Amino acid sequence: MREALVEAGKGRFWASPNPHVGCIIVSNHKVVSRGFTQPAGEAHAEIVALANCANPRGATAYVTLEPCAHYGQTGPCADALVAAGVKRVVVAVEDPDPRVAGRGIERLREAGIDVHVGVCAEAASRQLKGFLLRMQRGWGRVRLKLACSLDGRTAMASGESQWITSPEARRDAQQLRAASSVILTGIGTVLADDCALTVRPDELGLLDDEQSRALRRVPARAVLDSRGRTPSGARILTSDAKTTVFTSAGHTVPAGAEHAVVAHSEDGLDLPEVLRVLGQDGANEILIEAGQTLAGAFIRLGLVDELVIYQAPLLLGKTAQPLMDIVMAELAQGIQLAYTEVSPIGPDLRIMATLQSGR
Repeated sequence: MREALVEAGKGRFWASPNPHVGCIIVSNHKVVSRGFTQPAGEAHAEIVALANCANPRGATAYVTLEPCAHYGQTGPCADALVAAGVKRVVVAVEDPDPRVAGRGIERLREAGIDVHVGVCAEAASRQLKGFLLRMQRGWGRVRLKLACSLDGRTAMASGESQWITSPEARRDAQQLRAASSVILTGIGTVLADDCALTVRPDELGLLDDEQSRALRRVPARAVLDSRGRTPSGARILTSDAKTTVFTSAGHTVPAGAEHAVVAHSEDGLDLPEVLRVLGQDGANEILIEAGQTLAGAFIRLGLVDELVIYQAPLLLGKTAQPLMDIVMAELAQGIQLAYTEVSPIGPDLRIMATLQSGR
């Protein structure tokens, strides 16, 4: 199953909106075939592994997610495993998709196949977290990406910010973009930076096959623009990727953008509703790259599943811009985080953290 998880990782860039799944087929105690999820509309991991296997009859299939049992753009993987004559199927986690939800396992057992569930379940759940969250609550994993100095500053008072972090950190951030379903920002960032929010091939730093997979499916883009101020010539509207502009009622968006109208209050657009719309569009991985105001709003509402902070060994001083717009009067109001990973990336640190429960 650990090998199946490695195989699954190969599909992380291009599988969305499907989960990236890995499958290993073992016969006579030897790995005889491997497969991972292909782009949407193409073969699932089990189908790839079966196609690569000379004789799957009597073999054991290790799959990181329960085989599907429904007809979508492809046929049911559970039926394919039955038809292939495999003897045993080992599953890491059950699929919460209501079209599956145990039916794949039931179909296999009805056919007389021995099914074991729960091997490496924790690791598989971490790998599939975005998809699992979307099935369970309606939208995928929300990551907030930030780059800052050692004293927590993101730009000079003038707005100058290129480049706080190193090329190594920027390469890692590009890979994070490539693995995302959608990159979300606010109109303030669009107006200030004229950002494109695309994946830059020359900065990915991946090997040939992985680079090709990373560029096969580019992430969509979303702009929160309550008053419809997105300029018609903004780089974020280029044809490189789909862009959805979220506004309140009564506003229009430029040609070339998709338009989503959500509720609005004095605090801004309804952020949970924005996430639900993105979830309905199949976004498993939602990456926020925004300024301090929008970043602070998502944090205050407890809508961020994971912070990814690239911190440079650099001091910018008290007049530089802060990490996010959150005002607190007392220490007790502080938002507690839990570090999940702290890794050196070139001269910088990559800090990954989650909000503590209750926030």
